[in-house]
Amino acid sequence: MDKAAIIERLERACSVREYCKSDILRRINQLKGDDNVDGQEIISHLCSARFIDEKRYASAFARDRSALRGWGVRKIRHALAAKGLSEEDITCGLEQIDAARASQRMEGVLMSRLRSLEAAGGDIFPKLCRFGMGRGYTYRQIKEFYDNNRTD
Repeated sequence: MDKAAIIERLERACSVREYCKSDILRRINQLKGDDNVDGQEIISHLCSARFIDEKRYASAFARDRSALRGWGVRKIRHALAAKGLSEEDITCGLEQIDAARASQRMEGVLMSRLRSLEAAGGDIFPKLCRFGMGRGYTYRQIKEFYDNNRTD
């Protein structure tokens, strides 16, 4: 696929949803096949035309992962860093998370897990802690939740 066709396809894709530079570079490598196409040149074109904006991507990613998947700040930060975003962009994205909704979502996720652990029996807190930390919540958040909601 030639450069113009790749740019057209990526502009269309970026019009539908947000992408970061690393996602676009991966797509360029898939699309170019054996053609000698400079991925960085295409990325710089898409950035200058505002099809790609790392801050906008970080904000959308953080809001979606927090609200829809129940991820905590730590997991979101780690995922954004793995995509190669700068610390400034990550911090900007994390500021877009609605703290009250994120807290409610965390409580819902942890309550669901707590109920299933109580039904299974055994030592509950270590399992809940492992689950919560895997979701990106801090030990303090999990401990506070557990102390407020334990039934024993």
